[in-house]
Amino acid sequence: MKVTVYTDGGSRGNPGVAGSGSVVYDENGTTLAEIAYVVGQKSSNNVAEYHGLLRGLEAARDLGATEVDVYMDSKLVVEQMSGRWKIKHPDMKKLALDARDLAAGFNTVTYSWVPRAKNKKADELSNVAMDAAAKGSKPGIVEGTSLSTPAPTASPSRSPKKTKSHETGSPSHWHGHDKPRTRFVLVRHGQTEHSAQKRYSGSSDPALTELGEKQAAAVAKAVSAFGQIDAIVASPAQRTQQTAKACAEALGIETSQIETVDGFREMDFGVFEGLTRDEAREGYGEEFGAWEASISKAPPEGESVSSAHRRVTRARLKLQEAHEGQTVLVVTHMTPIKSVIRQALESGPDTFRHVFLDLASISVVEFYGDTGVVRCANDVAHFR
Repeated sequence: MKVTVYTDGGSRGNPGVAGSGSVVYDENGTTLAEIAYVVGQKSSNNVAEYHGLLRGLEAARDLGATEVDVYMDSKLVVEQMSGRWKIKHPDMKKLALDARDLAAGFNTVTYSWVPRAKNKKADELSNVAMDAAAKGSKPGIVEGTSLSTPAPTASPSRSPKKTKSHETGSPSHWHGHDKPRTRFVLVRHGQTEHSAQKRYSGSSDPALTELGEKQAAAVAKAVSAFGQIDAIVASPAQRTQQTAKACAEALGIETSQIETVDGFREMDFGVFEGLTRDEAREGYGEEFGAWEASISKAPPEGESVSSAHRRVTRARLKLQEAHEGQTVLVVTHMTPIKSVIRQALESGPDTFRHVFLDLASISVVEFYGDTGVVRCANDVAHFR
């Protein structure tokens, strides 16, 4: 039997009165268990979150589950249980070992991060437990919460069903592929002085403006609702690094985990760098005309679009190999995002002319082995 477990934990004071909440659903979204657990009078948020995980796994075991998908809004616990982050705190080390012992009793256990908004029931139960702790209850399950029989149907807002009404199958199904999906969430950086003034900006390194910082915060909030992000990649530019850090903070990921990939830098505009289109055309008429006429022609001292496309393709393939089957957030620039879209579409060079990307926009592209699918391009709904 396969079940889905949503868990949460909290502390009022950190450390302070602490409690956890755990909910177990079957494959149809039916609630099998709701558990509010008093952790103690002086415990931290992270310790409480681990107790939520433990109670959820215990409930899954008692229900006879063989496969468990765990969802938590604690990036720390998810990363530590997945083995990607080290565990330094001694209390958490012991709790993690207990959780791993429980997990060993199932055929499979997966751990995924979800935003707090999608973990409302577990959060509600953890508050029930904290209320009980504040009234002096000793550590243990709060009376009235445990395995549920019979189980009510979970509401759509918290249902863990993976099949949604708008889905008609995956690209791998319709194209007959069995390769794992690797998803790239592509974010363009926020505004800089160059973008505000409509200047070519590739090799130069302007910082975000005040508006650019607000755009970065808005796109970060939007990205945090995407669900599990397994890695964050950014070009070396200051503007992408700033935008990536805003995203990492919204996702609860350490900014030190951001990987800088030179292959995703913007193309080098050479002598056109820092100029507006009119200034470049007036100052370098012949060279500018040749550059606009052919993607294989580079600006003087710069890089051609086709050369940039080859560079980004190599970077994307390398990233896909390193993170196959995962979701990678890539914070980059106009040309690299267009390049990834072109790669997925297997389209010609005119793609660069006919796709436009706003500042701090989101595009989503997936690859199933060599087959690419564009899920969306230039999403800016977060600014409405």
